[in-house]
Amino acid sequence: MKSRPDQRPAEEPTVSEHAPVDGGEASRFARRVAPTAERYLKLTGSLCPACVADGDGVPTTIPMVVYEEAGEIRLAKECPDHGVVRDVYWRDAGLYYRAKRWRDEGDYLASAHAAVDSEGVDCPASCGLCPLHESHTGLGNVTVTNRCDLSCWYCFFYAEEDDPLYEPTVEEIREMVETVADEEPIGCNAIQLTGGEPTVRDDIVEVVAAVSEVVDHVQLNTHSGRLAGDLDLAERLRDAGVNTIYTSFDGFDPEFNVKNFWEMPAAIRTYREADLPVVLVPTVIGGENVDQLGDVVRFAAANSDVVRGVNFQPVSFVGRMPDHERARQRVTIPDVIRAIERGTDGAVPAASWYPIPSVTAVSDFVEAWSGEPSYRLSNHFACGMATYVYVDGDDLVPITDFLEVDAFLAALDDLAGHYDGDLGRLDRARAAARLAWELHRTVDADAAPDGARIGRWLLEALTAGSYEGLVEFHRNALFLGTMHFMDPYNYDVDRVERCDIHYSMPDGRVAPFCAYNVLPGLYRDPAQKRHAVSVEEWLERDYAEPTTADRPDRVRLRSGDGDDDGPGIYGYDVKRRRDGDEEERRRVERAYERSIERLEPV
Repeated sequence: MKSRPDQRPAEEPTVSEHAPVDGGEASRFARRVAPTAERYLKLTGSLCPACVADGDGVPTTIPMVVYEEAGEIRLAKECPDHGVVRDVYWRDAGLYYRAKRWRDEGDYLASAHAAVDSEGVDCPASCGLCPLHESHTGLGNVTVTNRCDLSCWYCFFYAEEDDPLYEPTVEEIREMVETVADEEPIGCNAIQLTGGEPTVRDDIVEVVAAVSEVVDHVQLNTHSGRLAGDLDLAERLRDAGVNTIYTSFDGFDPEFNVKNFWEMPAAIRTYREADLPVVLVPTVIGGENVDQLGDVVRFAAANSDVVRGVNFQPVSFVGRMPDHERARQRVTIPDVIRAIERGTDGAVPAASWYPIPSVTAVSDFVEAWSGEPSYRLSNHFACGMATYVYVDGDDLVPITDFLEVDAFLAALDDLAGHYDGDLGRLDRARAAARLAWELHRTVDADAAPDGARIGRWLLEALTAGSYEGLVEFHRNALFLGTMHFMDPYNYDVDRVERCDIHYSMPDGRVAPFCAYNVLPGLYRDPAQKRHAVSVEEWLERDYAEPTTADRPDRVRLRSGDGDDDGPGIYGYDVKRRRDGDEEERRRVERAYERSIERLEPV
């Protein structure tokens, strides 16, 4: 059942600065393209999917209205060449309005990476980052290779297999990391190494070591196929500086989860033995795995000694993902949250989820306490939501069962405002005492799971004023999040200008995730082609080694001379093939069953 908002917005839409129509035309446009709307929310800029697919030049920003109808938040936009496109923005209007209460409209980026005057910015075609971007890089992505040993049909990153070979050197990777680490006023301190599949690089340990010299947090994005059972590699990656494994995991149907259904139990055991924290990352596609999300949460909870979180990603219709079944396969953030609520029998309710910028009060307090600019998660409120749950025996207990989150965040906001500026010793003592009192007031210790000393952990974390202060909190809680990256159908320029997940490119530019992957012809592809290497150049590298397809776990993707068993490049023209026996497959299936049904670790 869809919830309903307590307050109704005005009938007339607000007009974003990115809307390519003036205020006088906004209402007429909205009523023409969305005549059955119950109320209009805003007019903004978007993209035409057909124009993006054509790939000819820079796509023109077109007007889009966001509106409420039938308990949903929907969108409608019009291209002069291709007509009107409609889609769903958020499936639950009430949840949308609740998330909107936490919007952050601050500007937290003082440095730009693109030499473009703010008057000449054409968002999202002027990324670099441009002077109008409002969020510093919270997580910097660096593509370390475009090789991958799988060819998943729903991969958002690559649409084709025949791209030039892109694999930046260790020094080039370090320079890309330094680009975002040098941002003002807050340098990026968290890097995700991504691909392709990063572990196809035999020098990936050296890559990690170089990156960890620049930033404190290094996250490795992988499908875990190579790491499953390879304890030596896992330990070397940990020692080199990997803090978190960010691994795909798309559910419990081996016909759909072609990435790692058969490998994940072994991968989890490897990460456990190597003491490498894991975040599971399911791509959620309507009609494929939505009904498995509750079981994914239970699987994570069963292995929460090593699995620190699950970040659900509703499918984006980019890359290889076909769009001919968009209506059936479209998933929005409320769809994920409601599916988890159903799949956990209400243990993780929709009311326990909060949008990303709800933690603004935390950043404000840490900034007031430390007197230094604080790391911000200042994304648009519609980009994602999250919660924390604790595993208490066989039960999942959301943090909202024993912490009054709204009251606590309101108290933090009040404290930050009251003690804005340099704090002397007396002010620090007063602020700490007030904080301790607010935690005592908002934490129900009797309802908390055994061992969940959340009041103490939060007090220590906030007064330490650093990421390290949150370690104990995260070690005892299971993070659940959902981030919906955009595609040409639901593109909202208001969202992309607040993105804090950015790609650093070898040409010195930085692009938001939803510009880099939605407009690859502007950002990703040209940058990678300019910095591509030939096969001959790649083979000259110290770590490079050709492979063949004559092994049971290898298959030739293509061959220029018809010799399918000749030398090739793993992850480029030679792919991985699974060939497990029936007994092994049954062991894997039983491991999943025990985790889901009895919360037993694999």
